[in-house]
Amino acid sequence: MNDKAGRFRELLAGERPVLLAGAHDGLSAKLAEEARFDAIWASGFEISASHALPDANLLGMTENLAAAKEMNDAVAIPVIADCDNGYGNAINVIRTVREYEKAGIAGISIEDNVFPKRCSFYVGVERELVSREEHAGKIRAAVEARVSKDFAVIARTEALIAGWGMEEALARARAYASAGADLLLIHSKSDRPDEVLDFARRWDLATPLVCVPTTYGKTSAGVLYEGGYRVVIFANQGLRAAVRAMQETFAMLAREARPAAVEDRIAPLPEIYRLVGEPGMKRDEKKYLAAGGEKVTAVILAAGDPKELAQVAGGRPKSMLDVKGKTILERQVETLNACGIKTIAVVRGYRAEAIDLPNLHYYENEEFAASGEVASLFRASPELAGRVLVLYGDILFDRSVVEKLMKSPRDVTLAVDRAWRDAPRAPSGANRPDLVIEDEVPATHHRYLPAEMPRAVRAIGTKIDPERATAEWIGMTMFSDRGCRVIREVYDSLRAPGPDRPLHEAPSLVRAGLTDFFQELLARGHEVWAIEIYKGWMEIDTFEDYQRAWASVR
Repeated sequence: MNDKAGRFRELLAGERPVLLAGAHDGLSAKLAEEARFDAIWASGFEISASHALPDANLLGMTENLAAAKEMNDAVAIPVIADCDNGYGNAINVIRTVREYEKAGIAGISIEDNVFPKRCSFYVGVERELVSREEHAGKIRAAVEARVSKDFAVIARTEALIAGWGMEEALARARAYASAGADLLLIHSKSDRPDEVLDFARRWDLATPLVCVPTTYGKTSAGVLYEGGYRVVIFANQGLRAAVRAMQETFAMLAREARPAAVEDRIAPLPEIYRLVGEPGMKRDEKKYLAAGGEKVTAVILAAGDPKELAQVAGGRPKSMLDVKGKTILERQVETLNACGIKTIAVVRGYRAEAIDLPNLHYYENEEFAASGEVASLFRASPELAGRVLVLYGDILFDRSVVEKLMKSPRDVTLAVDRAWRDAPRAPSGANRPDLVIEDEVPATHHRYLPAEMPRAVRAIGTKIDPERATAEWIGMTMFSDRGCRVIREVYDSLRAPGPDRPLHEAPSLVRAGLTDFFQELLARGHEVWAIEIYKGWMEIDTFEDYQRAWASVR
């Protein structure tokens, strides 16, 4: 069932003129739809011109159909296709109708020009028309070939264009109406509407009339409607406007040789993104793409001093410690790459020059000794756009952990481990775990599978009562594009009154850890979510951790 053909029939039954705008591709059709035209005219003139070709049957049915289908796919309103002379005789018309109707086009127009045709307004062209009988045969073939009676067959006569007179135009129109045409397009190249209005006054059948006021452009659609025309087509103004705009823009660009010279004359990029459906694509990516199917940037925070690992670090940053032939950073990059994450930034601090893996983006936190993780994160602020995975530079993790985070639809999602009680750490000292309290978590004594979808986080920090904690944050977080905007805004607002004010468990913003920042997000009413895992990672913070890594990693 062709719903758009039915919609076009409803428009014809209304009590106002049905307005069509000429278009040649999906974008031009969408612009016409947004301007609130009733339907699209898939203009043969515009389609040919968009290929830099004359309107003279140089493009065949297949190419014109592809353009019409592109327009139809881009808009919700009906598309009526200018099919020239049907691309041949009545047998060609049968296939034309079947293919256009199958593509969802609401109707087609067929004119009585000979093959190959010439544009109605080309100057100095000797006009030839097929006989009334031949064109009436094409119209009968079109009507009988359609599946749905809603599919509109428009018969167009060029008798007035060819100078064959009003009587011939009327005789042809009557013959085409008798053959079953749903509408009759009366074309004229006069610079006044008198000719088409005279035709309408003398028209004595019920078949509705269509006109194209290209040359008598001072006449409004309202006047033409009152004069007897149900449908008015503005056939080529969109293309001509685009050509003029591009000519002027290209000329200025060539003259000035700098994009800023034309920026105030052209559409901003976000408007193009909107028109082509980029926001919807992003929503679909979040909803449907598997891990690795969407571009994600990783930011690795590796600025800190190794401290308790000094005996094995030998002056190297912690991320460059060797674990069975590969550094921690190499193993992280390898796992991220396996998940499809190719854009990776590293924030360096302690012995920055020693972190020198190729194909990574580097940012420096020269004040690493006197600052915390938040300061390091925002050293890499140019990377905080789109989907961003932030992780500590001293953790090893399975690929499955990253894949699970990448599936989260939330703006801020922490990876948290439900198995933290299996290897609890001392509740005091520098190595306290980063604990979280989540909503609606099953009791710990029950058998349990980690949830596939995120749970809301209610609190996070190192001073949370272990009896109330539900999981441990592993030092890995996924931000959506909106999440990145939120954390930038919150960070800027925290800096405004000065960076020395306490922030939750931290003495100041400068020294704040990421858990302090996440708790601030919660305090401001922003949502923070947790994806649960059960083991599959390890932190290398002490010599004992390092020994376990050597024993566990293959």
